[in-house]
Amino acid sequence: MLAIGEIKTCKITNFIHAAKDFFQNLDIIYINKLFFVSLPDYYTMNSQIIKKYFPTLTETQMAQYERLAPLYEDWNSKINLISRKDMDNFYEHHVLHSLAIAKYFELLPGMKVLDIGTGGGFPGIPLAIMFPQTKFLLVDSIGKKIKVVQDVKEQLDLQNVTAIQERAENIKEKFDVIVSRAVTQLPDFVKWCNNKLRVTNDIEAGGILYLKGGDIEEELRNVPKNWKRKSTSITKWYEEAYFVEKYVIHLF
Repeated sequence: MLAIGEIKTCKITNFIHAAKDFFQNLDIIYINKLFFVSLPDYYTMNSQIIKKYFPTLTETQMAQYERLAPLYEDWNSKINLISRKDMDNFYEHHVLHSLAIAKYFELLPGMKVLDIGTGGGFPGIPLAIMFPQTKFLLVDSIGKKIKVVQDVKEQLDLQNVTAIQERAENIKEKFDVIVSRAVTQLPDFVKWCNNKLRVTNDIEAGGILYLKGGDIEEELRNVPKNWKRKSTSITKWYEEAYFVEKYVIHLF
């Protein structure tokens, strides 16, 4: 049998959970025991982390970033695209993480970028917003994920993005830069990139820009010797704990 104090605690806790569910159904999100905020305001609040690290964004770019979370929240209700925990930290874990590439390397107007294994559009979509004069091809072998990317592209009117369902091995075009976010082991990924770069062995020209976390040394050792390599900790640019032991790896 529960004590009176435990009964009161249970009732309060149940009320909080019920209120949370109720307000979320009204497009209002629960923040803590006393604070509820509309979903649009919640997304705007969280998107400010992008402005923190990229203060020179245009109004158009910032508006596009702010629209990302509602678009992915809607798609997430239809297909299991992003975990609930990651969705709660969407701008930090997905958008800002993708933009670490922008901190490391400037994608110039006219460059062609291939995003292999883009999933729901990362890192390609955030980078395409950041570099509107750069051309992006986003590919993934899973059709439902590419459907999401195509919808996001249309909703944000990203004229510099093309998204197709295709295996990386079947892409025959040449690119200045190939990006990806930990889709496989680096040595295997390098094989997918064979003959897809316009220029190799030139750090300024581009190459492979790969987002990877954890112990990367063994993977780097197993990359073929003809590839030069450089790894940079993302904590060089971002102070959040999430980015500890996460890197931008440059192969060229």
